[in-house]
Amino acid sequence: MDSNRLSQRLLHVAQHVPKGARLADIGSDHAYLPVYLAKRGLISYAVAGEVAQGPHMNASRVIQQANVGNIVQSRLGDGLAAFTEADKIDTISICGMGGALMVDILNASPAKLATRPLLILQPNIGMELVRSWLAKNYYQIVAEDILRDLGHVYEMMVAKPVTKEQQLTTDEIFFGPCLLKQKDPAFIEKWTRELKREEKINDALTAANKENTPKYREVQAKIKQIKGVL
Repeated sequence: MDSNRLSQRLLHVAQHVPKGARLADIGSDHAYLPVYLAKRGLISYAVAGEVAQGPHMNASRVIQQANVGNIVQSRLGDGLAAFTEADKIDTISICGMGGALMVDILNASPAKLATRPLLILQPNIGMELVRSWLAKNYYQIVAEDILRDLGHVYEMMVAKPVTKEQQLTTDEIFFGPCLLKQKDPAFIEKWTRELKREEKINDALTAANKENTPKYREVQAKIKQIKGVL
């Protein structure tokens, strides 16, 4: 993967960045996403945010080699601290990290969200934590995507600002409101695999005579929930 050929997971993210956006890509991974978009004239401005010096220097090098320094800047900063009000960011992308860390980043800088930017988020675990945060913080999930790339399953969500807290069901938080409606092959594959995993755990607990434990009840509830949507 490089700024000319994005991975499948980042291509899916790129497709949801509005044309002409002023993008902040947090945890930017060599600035591949903003550079790819800038080279194709799809964004007007971007900040590639990195929390460590090494990745920041790598991103700066990729930007320079691509000759898009007039559009994309690499910034050293923790989370949303990488950009300022003067950048006039209207779209934020955060990809390739856990949902708990993603929520921490969003909670740490409420002032940076005051302009109500579009959020494009791709957690690799803890998706339900992100969906719950979005709903409680006046964001509506308007698009979701699920795909397998290089042996890993990724879920992406696009959320737009709204004027009130969103009410999501337990299933919508756990599986994704849009993904539940679509139920595409990648969704079925993921949750069929998860169901088999939970059933193996269930069998092991049963064999160990642990039917009266909290863990057993938790696994039983997960199995019932997954079966309810497949």
